[in-house]
Amino acid sequence: MYLLGEQSAPAEALINHLQSLPAQWLPGLAPCGPALELEASQDLLAQLPGDQLFLLTEGTINGRLGGRALLYWQEGDLIGLQQGPEWADCILCCDAPVSLQPFRRNDLFQHLRSDPARLDSFLNYLLGQMALLTHAVAELKPREFRSTNGFKRVEAGEVLIREGDPADHVFVIIEGHAQAFVGGHKVGDVPRDEIFGAMAIFTGEPRNATVVACEPSTVMLIPGDQFLSMTRSNPKIAHSLIESMARRIDQLNRQLTALERPG
Repeated sequence: MYLLGEQSAPAEALINHLQSLPAQWLPGLAPCGPALELEASQDLLAQLPGDQLFLLTEGTINGRLGGRALLYWQEGDLIGLQQGPEWADCILCCDAPVSLQPFRRNDLFQHLRSDPARLDSFLNYLLGQMALLTHAVAELKPREFRSTNGFKRVEAGEVLIREGDPADHVFVIIEGHAQAFVGGHKVGDVPRDEIFGAMAIFTGEPRNATVVACEPSTVMLIPGDQFLSMTRSNPKIAHSLIESMARRIDQLNRQLTALERPG
């Protein structure tokens, strides 16, 4: 789900990345029926079962809010997440035929929950779309009121998080790679799609590590209050983060054990 209009180069790169994610979740999950081939329509949702989600495999879908065309979805996107009273004013339409591959909503979510990597990827899909919308809103606001929400391009060697600084954002590397240091000693790698900086947001304490980009990278920034709101409203996201943090703690414990062994 993206805002209509011209996109910056980093936004285009992020959109292309996000559109590649849904297809990565689907191996091992069978569609619940044949592909739906739909003609041009001014109300697609009226033709789609409410208990299903759809992979858009051909065509483009537009979204209208209050009668105004604002959103679009392209091939590779997941259709049907926007349901419920909060989206009652959103109308999906298409000016040309589209093809949709159907999956039962509950089956797809169960499939995501069964694999931490898939669940992390789904979280990154949602966070990426939120970052794009936040960035677009920031561009529309007067400059003096703009925030730092969104995403940015960084060069190799640029510090993303500095140990001891106050925490106000959570980060996700969309493209590239970074490394984490504590007291000047490397303690781990931060690969693409990894969420980092969340621990200090949860605890309210200063950053406990320095994170440095080791190659040119695109980084998504999520304001801490928005991130906390997402984890409170969606326990699955919190569960996924806990698993991710547990893996990092386990890696650190192994490093400490190796250092303590006699040489």
